[in-house]
Amino acid sequence: MAEMDDDALLDALGVELAPIKVSGRTPREERIIAGFEDILRFYETHGRAPLHGEDGDIFERLYAVRLDQLRQLPEAHILLAELDVFGLLAGRGGGEPIDTDALDDAALLAELGVGNASADPEGITTLTHVRPYAEIKAAEDIANRTPCKDFDRFKPLLDEAAAGLKEDSWMTRPFLKNAGIAQGDFFIVGGQIAYVAEVTAGNKTKDGRDNPRLRVIFDNQTESNLLLRSLSRSLYPDGDTPVGRRLIRKDAGPLFGNAAEPDDVETGTIYVLRSCSDHPFVAEHRELIHKIGVTGGKVETRIAAADKDATYLLAEVEVVATYKLHNLNRTKMEHLFHKLFSAAQLDLTIEDRFGNPVKPKEWFLVPLPIIDEAVQCIQDGSITEVVYDPNIATLVRSAQ
Repeated sequence: MAEMDDDALLDALGVELAPIKVSGRTPREERIIAGFEDILRFYETHGRAPLHGEDGDIFERLYAVRLDQLRQLPEAHILLAELDVFGLLAGRGGGEPIDTDALDDAALLAELGVGNASADPEGITTLTHVRPYAEIKAAEDIANRTPCKDFDRFKPLLDEAAAGLKEDSWMTRPFLKNAGIAQGDFFIVGGQIAYVAEVTAGNKTKDGRDNPRLRVIFDNQTESNLLLRSLSRSLYPDGDTPVGRRLIRKDAGPLFGNAAEPDDVETGTIYVLRSCSDHPFVAEHRELIHKIGVTGGKVETRIAAADKDATYLLAEVEVVATYKLHNLNRTKMEHLFHKLFSAAQLDLTIEDRFGNPVKPKEWFLVPLPIIDEAVQCIQDGSITEVVYDPNIATLVRSAQ
């Protein structure tokens, strides 16, 4: 039998020779594909194409307009043919297209997330709202809400926070990576005020961190039952850029007085911090471990180099509460707090940057609401009548 060359052998076997595709897509084509993959993920999650309408999430409306535009692009039909397994470009999958020609340029570009058209020659294919999957998943967890049947219980708390923002008695802080989330915390998520009403036991993450389940109440009378890490991702989606904010009281008023008098001298600020340390014990009890200190300057200046200072556990810290002092001795006030919570002082030894053992002080295993309660006791003068019981994490009346 005559020897066959490779091509003849493959032909005899019925194998067709297909040219090897070399990836040579233009940036425009890459953006079209990336934008369509967002739409596919939406379809896989919801079982339908994205819809228009004010009732939809902002990203759903963006995807709907984007899909309408892609349907009108002949090159998109060719480029996305292999990806379009659901027939979305042909109009299947639910959802009625709108006449995008009826939108003016500004409205259309805004819906599509496209930059300035005159500065962008590639027009509608500059899809700037392409988000990583982790961010999309966290947003969906937050969006999965139900009506809050007992909203009246939480309305006063949410109203107080909203009023505090308007009156400048509350402030927002960026949510830090690995920061704790505890019952009683307030956040701003997607433009809404959220209150952590309950924390119940949950599973651990793959890296061993606690992941309790939270009941979160929103100021639009809805609630969400989600895992702590889902809320954390929605506040800090990509691990580098915080998008949500923590909401805290800026000032509980001058201690031993409801308001500062004109001739009062502000003598300092009590600050309460949470550590972002990845030390196993700190990570496990992050929502309970707080540092209580007093400074005569700016708190931000005091903690600027926290990750290099063993006093702050060699890690970034998050300011969770501040209280102004007027006409009071800072040192004595700090000692008063430390004496009150001495039974709950954190017993932890770490190595400083030079390998020397250090036992940081001023850190206590005390819930934030109890610290706030102690401040109220200082304000009304009853602080000498209470002691802290670490067994039940409560301030109790001292024996006379």
